[in-house]
Amino acid sequence: MCSKAMCSQARTAWGRAVLLCATLFASHGALAQAPNFVAFESGHVRPVAMSPDRTRLFVTNTPDNTLEVFDITLSGLALRARVPVGLEPVAVAARNDSEVWVVNHLSDSISVVTLSGTPRVTRTLLVGDEPRDIVFAGSPVRAFITTAHRGQQRTDASISSVTGAGDPQLITPGIGRNDVWVFDPTSLGNTVGGTPVRILNFFSDTPRALAVSPDKNTVYVAAFKSGNQTTTILEPMVCDGFRPNVPCLVDNLSIMPGGNPGPGTNFEGKRAPETGLIVKFNNASGRWEDELGRNWNNAVRFRLPDLDVFAVDARTLSQTASYAHVGTTLFNMIANPATGKLYVSNTEAFNLQRFEGPGEFAGQTVQGHLAETRITVISGSTVTPRHLNKHLDYTKLANESGFDPTARNHSLSTPLDMAVTSNGQTLYVAAFGSSRIGVFSTAALEADTFNPRTASANYINVSGGGPSGLVLDESRGRLYVTTRFDNSVKVIDTTTRAQVAAVTLPNPEPAAVVQGRPKLYDATVLSANGEASCASCHIFGDVDDLAWDLGNPDDVVTHNPLPKNLTSDLEIAIGKTLFGVRTPINGSDDVEEFHPMKGPMTTQTLRGLRNAGAMHWRGDRATGHFGSDPLDSNLSFNNFIVAFEGLLGRDGLPSNADMQSFTNFQLKVLPPPNPVRALDNSLNAAQTRGRNFYVGSRPSDGIEIPILGGIIPGDTAFNCEGCHRLDPASGFFGTGGAASFEGITQIVKIPHLRNMYTKVGMFGAPRVNFFGAPDTGNMGNQIRGFGFVNDGSVDTLFRFFTAVVFNPQLNAGFPILNPDATRRDVVQFMLAFDSDLAPVVGQQVTLTNANASAVNSRINLLIQRAKANFVSKELGGATKECDLVAKVALAGSVKGYLLDAAAGDFVAADGTRRTDASLRALAATTGQEVTYTCVPPGSGRRIGLGL
Repeated sequence: MCSKAMCSQARTAWGRAVLLCATLFASHGALAQAPNFVAFESGHVRPVAMSPDRTRLFVTNTPDNTLEVFDITLSGLALRARVPVGLEPVAVAARNDSEVWVVNHLSDSISVVTLSGTPRVTRTLLVGDEPRDIVFAGSPVRAFITTAHRGQQRTDASISSVTGAGDPQLITPGIGRNDVWVFDPTSLGNTVGGTPVRILNFFSDTPRALAVSPDKNTVYVAAFKSGNQTTTILEPMVCDGFRPNVPCLVDNLSIMPGGNPGPGTNFEGKRAPETGLIVKFNNASGRWEDELGRNWNNAVRFRLPDLDVFAVDARTLSQTASYAHVGTTLFNMIANPATGKLYVSNTEAFNLQRFEGPGEFAGQTVQGHLAETRITVISGSTVTPRHLNKHLDYTKLANESGFDPTARNHSLSTPLDMAVTSNGQTLYVAAFGSSRIGVFSTAALEADTFNPRTASANYINVSGGGPSGLVLDESRGRLYVTTRFDNSVKVIDTTTRAQVAAVTLPNPEPAAVVQGRPKLYDATVLSANGEASCASCHIFGDVDDLAWDLGNPDDVVTHNPLPKNLTSDLEIAIGKTLFGVRTPINGSDDVEEFHPMKGPMTTQTLRGLRNAGAMHWRGDRATGHFGSDPLDSNLSFNNFIVAFEGLLGRDGLPSNADMQSFTNFQLKVLPPPNPVRALDNSLNAAQTRGRNFYVGSRPSDGIEIPILGGIIPGDTAFNCEGCHRLDPASGFFGTGGAASFEGITQIVKIPHLRNMYTKVGMFGAPRVNFFGAPDTGNMGNQIRGFGFVNDGSVDTLFRFFTAVVFNPQLNAGFPILNPDATRRDVVQFMLAFDSDLAPVVGQQVTLTNANASAVNSRINLLIQRAKANFVSKELGGATKECDLVAKVALAGSVKGYLLDAAAGDFVAADGTRRTDASLRALAATTGQEVTYTCVPPGSGRRIGLGL
């Protein structure tokens, strides 16, 4: 019960909230109601930290966009403050006892949080795209932050004089895509997003983790999905006929060692389509080799040094060393405080191995052996990987004699954060997919003398699932563990290995997200050996930047129900002649078939699937365990259920309810905004010209011969948008769900185009007749082995646009006059392609009493975009580009405001309003910094007002 006064206050507050909601809804007029939560599935990197004086614990609450500050008590943890930060915070580091820095993955920002007075954000630093980790090191102390080598802030005029800033050179060969932004914490500058001391660049793809040497003078930088020196040979470079021992002369008049290793049919005896082939560089022989050891050097035009970890002098900001072959996907790093040896948690992918399924007809399968869980030890110049699950016998499948079902009890999956005791003798590692903490003697780990079957007795089981972050509190005998699945912090007694306390963090995620997430990562229940999971390849629901040949020779040919372009008998016959297709399409020349042997296919993202229709590069999940439908994304994702047996090796399928739970979760996850497109959602001149061609009236693909109109039903030629549909109201961002014949050996589904900018980094290709672009010659060192199209064999978008299907003709294809100029323009548009969210979503800025002249224009931009119309099916249809929220410390607490786009002023949760000018005026008072954030439309009331 409450007192009369309390009840009256509660009724008043409730009434104000109802009135506020009604007012805000009315101000949006006919706009659709967007969801109040958007899932992104950003991976934790360093989600927990302890203050140097060991009295406080800091935790990033990723779904709630806050920093949780706890006092460490005798009984556990006591909440001291909850500080709003940016969107999707994934890492935190304490600069000192009173200042904490938070990495906001979606906001491309760093929140500088003070604990003095009212805990609040005092400054927002703007950095490159998708920052992931942060450390403090050096003398003087500097902050180091990992980001991708792209993002709008790189080219902001305010940092044009900073070394390393500027054009990301997305179409330039041999450029590292790994950036580290370095700031002086004592001199952040008064520019709009702070002025970095320097932006360091390293020769790898996008980075993730950082670590610091015990003397604080060396910072280690790790690539994230660094690859494993594999690539796909272009299909025309592989000899036809599945005769591996018969060399041939190919398009560029070079000799290739033979055909695909086969088998040439599935178990039914039905011919497989000709495909490309995955090869791996053999460092000992200096050759690109396939599984048979054949030499494919004549088919590859670049080198992959596979540099994974870099050492930087934190004082001079210069690279001092690099380390190769550390792992395929690198998660976290930590230095041994006693010896300085570096430990890197990682997985090593086995994508050279072919085939899903039991492996009976082909005699091989990758089932259960997708990626090994490892910690790699770097000591001096020596790199030594240690397989944490070396007890597993990958030759035995779950349904075979000799398989040990208890082996999973000793396995660890998806190794993330680590902690090491001060004496350097014990290492803890969070096994995200196993719901446990691995505990190892560092001496045994380094010497590889540990036995997982006995070592697992020391592993620590953690409730809640998804352990992602660790902090060791030796003086209290505790380990603090963040668990992502239940969004909590657990306190573990390191002596008894028992959980002694737990704190659940506020979580606005819908129940479907919370309940379905574990199915993506779990390896204990959903795989045979406790190591493999869907996230082994779909890293945090995204990609691993590799190609895999996951055909199944033991499976049957099935029906392809997708609507198709250019697939009538006459179109196929004409197209095969014009485009030089020498072998049967789909293996049979039946366009209505899915052959189970499909060749190499790059891993596709699981983000943004809901409106894309059938799944997989060919759309072959349209047909499967739960039935067949050409456009039903729910059915298509559910049809992935067979992968739990065929790929993860599980003995039996999950329940239908569990699979639907997985589907419900994954279909809610969206890709991030495009970091190449301008924050005001405009296109530059080249991008505009590219878009105009893309949506223009000139067909770019097909055969525009008027006489065929009376012979062939339907369209015979399409502009770019005619195939790659761009219709945000329908949720189409490159795909409308149809398939097409595009002059290659299989009918493929027309894919979405939202993530083209992430595929940059492979440059170099031989000449083949299908592409007009010339042989590049050897392009030297590159950072990626996989590029564009279904198998990743095409190095650049420009080369793709020289395909014969786009050849300039009188009334179709790229323009006859200067076609390369238009190709380059379309490339620029592809890199800035539309997405479900406007580019401004997530963007932030903090107004202080010293930076108004630099920041006011950015605030104006955020207000402008919050009033700008936007269309996105995932956001409910017609909406605005963002909801703009503001946070400011007033009277001892942080108060939130939400822009009323129609009225032009800001409203608080209690219904009171402030004009734009009066809100900005608050920042003139010390301690009243105002932080503005553009959040997804529909999320503003929740994030800004707590409603």
